[in-house]
Amino acid sequence: MTQHNLHTPDADDYDPSASSLADQVDQSVMAELLSIRSSIDNIDATLVYLLAERFKATQKVGFLKAAHRLPAGDPGREAAQIARLRRLAEDAHLDPAFAEKFLSFIIGEVIRHHEAIAEDHEAASGQHPQASALA
Repeated sequence: MTQHNLHTPDADDYDPSASSLADQVDQSVMAELLSIRSSIDNIDATLVYLLAERFKATQKVGFLKAAHRLPAGDPGREAAQIARLRRLAEDAHLDPAFAEKFLSFIIGEVIRHHEAIAEDHEAASGQHPQASALA
């Protein structure tokens, strides 16, 4: 059996000038492309750090909900947030449907995390999740 050497690059391996287009376009076009991509890379890094901060805050919400046996999801809050982000997206000239899909994905992840936190909390307190739901 042949073993494939699959290497996933990490941040240390990142080459901002990597492109399959380098030999296909004029150097001045490539330089402009790389300059724009540099801005995109900075924005992507900012998004990652902002998402990390957001998830730190939602983790605190998850612990609070678990401690008080509140449901992982809050459909009223979620609907209000989606409507709010759709309006913000329109104001920013971003496709509101994309903004909704993006936020819905994040909400799904947050709920999944909240459910895991609740399960861990229940296990630590020695109660079964179904038992507490019936209480």
